Amino acid sequence: MKIVLHICCGVCAAGAADVLLKEGHRVTGYFYNPNIHPEKEYHLRLEAARRVADKLKFELEAGPYDSENWNKVTAGMGDEAEGGSRCSVCYRLRLAKTFDFMQQTGADVFTSTLTISPHKQALEINRIGGEIAGEHFLARDFKKKDGFKRSMEMARSWELYRQSYCGCVYSLRGPQ
Repeated sequence: MKIVLHICCGVCAAGAADVLLKEGHRVTGYFYNPNIHPEKEYHLRLEAARRVADKLKFELEAGPYDSENWNKVTAGMGDEAEGGSRCSVCYRLRLAKTFDFMQQTGADVFTSTLTISPHKQALEINRIGGEIAGEHFLARDFKKKDGFKRSMEMARSWELYRQSYCGCVYSLRGPQ
């Protein structure tokens, strides 16, 4: 199956892409993350994702860094707790853009590395993906079967850049 994999960072890409490739899928990575702040951080994460794509031999495309649009759709949500409704809005924005990219490439389905993180709620991400794309969203929980652990091992082995926060300006503040 031809799958577009929404990629949030290199660490998460390593584990999720590895699983999909071992299952025999053709993977195209799509790095779309207008939420990442500051822009320097965005480029560090994109470069790590490029290294993973090179190591695992899959194509990677980068969407636009449209932080202005992200700021617009999350306006007034700065006081939301991490993991709350602001995060759902952010997931929806990124997954919708990935669905658009999937349709342009002629892939069968898309999924997201977001579900590999123990800090993200796979059920919520999968619910949103299903609402956006129906049967064209591949619901997965990549953290299962030690997925996150494997991803971290790969990141250490490959000396990938590992971030210390989710990505948005609000997550820099830490837990609310």
